[in-house]
Amino acid sequence: MCSIMGWCSSDADKDLFALGFSATVSRGPDSTRILQNNDGILGFHRLAIMGLTPEGMQPFRLGDDMLVCNGEIYGFQKLKDQLAGKYTFESDSDCEILLPLWREYGTDMFAMLDAEFACILYDAESHSFIAARDPIGIRPLYYGYDAKGGIVFASEPKNLTAICSHIKPFPPGFYYRDGFFVQYCNIAAAPVTLPDDVETACRNIREKLVAGVEKRLVADAKVGFLLSGGLDSSLVCAIAAKKSDKPIRTFAIGMDIDAIDLKYARQVADYIGSEHTEVIISKEDVLAALEDVVHLLGTYDITTIRASIGMYLVCKAIHEQTDIRVLLTGEISDELFGYKYTDFAPDAEAFQMEAHKRIHELHMYDVLRADRCISVNSLEARVPFGDLDFVKYVMALDPAIKMNVYHKGKYLLRHAFEGDWLPEEILWREKAAFSDAVGHSMVDDLKEYAEQYYTDAEYEERRKAYNHAQPFTKESLLYRELFEKYYPGQSEMIVDFWMPNKSWEGCNVNDPSARVLSNYGDSGK
Repeated sequence: MCSIMGWCSSDADKDLFALGFSATVSRGPDSTRILQNNDGILGFHRLAIMGLTPEGMQPFRLGDDMLVCNGEIYGFQKLKDQLAGKYTFESDSDCEILLPLWREYGTDMFAMLDAEFACILYDAESHSFIAARDPIGIRPLYYGYDAKGGIVFASEPKNLTAICSHIKPFPPGFYYRDGFFVQYCNIAAAPVTLPDDVETACRNIREKLVAGVEKRLVADAKVGFLLSGGLDSSLVCAIAAKKSDKPIRTFAIGMDIDAIDLKYARQVADYIGSEHTEVIISKEDVLAALEDVVHLLGTYDITTIRASIGMYLVCKAIHEQTDIRVLLTGEISDELFGYKYTDFAPDAEAFQMEAHKRIHELHMYDVLRADRCISVNSLEARVPFGDLDFVKYVMALDPAIKMNVYHKGKYLLRHAFEGDWLPEEILWREKAAFSDAVGHSMVDDLKEYAEQYYTDAEYEERRKAYNHAQPFTKESLLYRELFEKYYPGQSEMIVDFWMPNKSWEGCNVNDPSARVLSNYGDSGK
């Protein structure tokens, strides 16, 4: 993972820029470079993943054009070969192709990329800055305006708090140019509904996910895998194990008293033959990490914070104890194939609308969690379920075959990988939410801590201070007050709390955990 920043104004203050940019040096601890011209400033913190030599350091320059990019461009070598007759390349970095692509295709280039990326580009001919973000928002980008109206872009909001009074997430699938945001890809909007039946769909799901994992194994730095023991991360690990010529390294985390998923993760690791590491945490570890987690996330959302504590702590252990630099994760499967609560969707149209909404909001929740927990520990996240071809295909399937009409959630994904990929017990196991799977006690400890932190009267009075996304439990108030400590007045960076669709029967609950739903069943056993 890297960090980028651009202050697009001739009045940009280099000292203030450097101060704000220093807040995310953990995203790119290898080296830092800041370049300024008469029109603004670009900055780059590097975490070397592809093209490890100094020539891969950014900002890249082509004439007077400049570019910084936090991204992975899959299949970049083919594009590089096409451009090689006209342009000279100095590194093995995938992102070096972007300025030549800009010269050849302009803003049309963004729709051409098979990538997870955020970039800021300076075009010398027009003396203007262009910024863009991948269609799902896997790589972070935020923006705001300085006191004189100049736009500022950065990887994280903490880069901007000293410069901008109001910070917003850069919309995924858009580019910015000449004062306007233009959508170049709506990843969740399928132009047509595919007629594929269940067997055809499952075959394509398997082939496309395998391809999505395989391309994400390519790195000049060492690769590891987060393995919770749930379906999604287990599939990513199983595919990678089949496609690797030596045992992969997997990592799992759990509480010291009731870690639900550790035994399942170990079962998967034994089955696929991975080199497996378990990280055990306590109540004290969880509470000690809470404020740091809220700060690094930049959110007050309950679900995101709960799920981030375990992820942050396992990534911290990986950073401190190994030389791994890239982690593959299982995010984005739920948004495509359904959560426990989407079993309550009243019809196929409602299911599809919910998936569409969740894909568009991912960058504020699960994707944000994965990015921050991994990047703050100087690692890079890669998300195979977010492969653009895979997402477009699944979103185009008839939602009637994606709904849980099989008495088992995510049936298509499970059926697609029947065979020798995973143990049957894992493949058909009921879903458990990650924060619960780390240990039911973790969520209980957080809720208990919040209950003791406020009296009932204090809770009722202090929650009234917030109009947007008003806290509705003591736990949510605790998180909101921690958030405001670091990001005062910036709550609209997150649209609202991630909660089940309360308009559906069975989903009008006051806690985001799937544990409170009537269909949770044996998920947590």
